[in-house]
Amino acid sequence: EEAMKEATGIREKEAAAFAALKAEADTNTVAIAKAIGALEKGMAGSFLQTETAQVIRNLANDDKINMAESDRQDLVAFLSQGSQYAPQSGQVTGILKEM
Repeated sequence: EEAMKEATGIREKEAAAFAALKAEADTNTVAIAKAIGALEKGMAGSFLQTETAQVIRNLANDDKINMAESDRQDLVAFLSQGSQYAPQSGQVTGILKEM
């Protein structure tokens, strides 16, 4: 009976950790989808001032996110400089779609 309680406790702890990771992943997925939509509509300037843009900035700066360093630099530069940034939003949209 003690082993069952211990096993149940472990499963509950793992379930809570998974739920937290899933919630974060879901938030990130929604943010990426919103970013892509805004960029495809040509609304990059207004998008850069949103909370969603901040989520994307955090993702771009997260070393745990698997992306090419050149893509990471392009994305961070775009998010930091906005419309002054040289590469077109199509390139940034492509990077976001790969995330």
